[in-house]
Amino acid sequence: MKKYKEMTQKERAAELEKQTELYKREQAQGYKLDMTRGKPDAMQLNLSMDMLAQNPYDLIYTRKGTDVRNYGELAGVDEAKEFFAELLGLKMENIIMGGQSSLALMYDSIIKAVVLGVYRGSKPWGQQGPLKFLCPSPGYDRHFRITQEFGMEMITIPMTPDGPDMDMVRKYVESDPSVKGIWCVPKYSNPQGYTYSPETVEAFAALKPAADDFRIFWDNAYFVHGFREKDDYLANIFDACKKYGSEDMVYEFFSTSKVTFSGAGVAVFAASKGNIDFLLAQMGVQTIGYDKINQLRHVKFFKTVDGLKEHMKKHANYLRPKFDVTLAGLERGLGGLGIGNWTNPNGGYFISYEGLPGTAKRCVQLCADAGVKLTNAGSVFPYGKDPEDKNIRIAPSYPTTEQLYQSINVFCICQKIAALESLDKAE
Repeated sequence: MKKYKEMTQKERAAELEKQTELYKREQAQGYKLDMTRGKPDAMQLNLSMDMLAQNPYDLIYTRKGTDVRNYGELAGVDEAKEFFAELLGLKMENIIMGGQSSLALMYDSIIKAVVLGVYRGSKPWGQQGPLKFLCPSPGYDRHFRITQEFGMEMITIPMTPDGPDMDMVRKYVESDPSVKGIWCVPKYSNPQGYTYSPETVEAFAALKPAADDFRIFWDNAYFVHGFREKDDYLANIFDACKKYGSEDMVYEFFSTSKVTFSGAGVAVFAASKGNIDFLLAQMGVQTIGYDKINQLRHVKFFKTVDGLKEHMKKHANYLRPKFDVTLAGLERGLGGLGIGNWTNPNGGYFISYEGLPGTAKRCVQLCADAGVKLTNAGSVFPYGKDPEDKNIRIAPSYPTTEQLYQSINVFCICQKIAALESLDKAE
């Protein structure tokens, strides 16, 4: 078939009539399909059920004799800190074990910075007037909602396959002291599935912020979530920072939310020793400690870091076919038409689709009217506003493969209708 832009107006009108008829047939099926969030499906969650079958009496004492049922161990049990330090290429002293949500740790870190300040910062963020935060986009909507809630001005930084546009990042960070931080999902980014190149990681480490309290929020959510034979390589940002003496600049976050149970995993905060000590002093007022039983339960379930990696291969075997079905459907339905392109990641939970400008909201609405729910158009940009209205996040993980086939078929029809309408308006 011709590319849509190469068709005559008459040919496009005939194609629109054809796609509209196909859409009506799909709409009549009464679908109730949901692709709004990147959630593990039930089969993935079942992979970790044996963790709950461990003998509870084996989960009482740490190796140094601490009773995990009681108070204490503010930073977490040594076994867990050691385990995740090895996974992330750090030392135990760089780790604080949180509760079940890394997002909660990020939110908490922002609150503390606003109210109490950060290690070696001159004064709390909230006492410094209007604040700015850099937001690589497309990006994670929940990151943006945190900074928006605290009234920070969000500055969009374009994403590339190597990571954020570092020339733009450098310009803002090194010239404007009101820029207090940047959100990063460095491996298998949400939603494009990009992994930051070693050069990008090095450029982050080499930043010389105008603010003495600037922080990189390094949300390493998908660090172990490759599902292809080739797993992307992500350089260790703390190793890079050692060359520049900039370790204090980084807050790293990780969790097992998509490794074990999304509502009952363990979260990890990693930072320099100075940051850790500073934050532990604040945490000591806030809590006596997080769930140590769950920390020990995770470590004893995996036994070793290699055990966790073997576990993730099982996740990969569930996710890979779903991405294959989705990508094949996009190619079959939209390939060669010249109306959009999409990412083909080696891991993570999302595919990023970019259609013609001005078509995303229309496509998402058409899909919704046909019973296929997608993430709101624009949600992967600050303030929920895609400046070109062309990006749509596709989340293949939760539906069954049959539901994915149906969803992508509907999506392709809706994308064609939106593109044809847009091209007609342009003329």
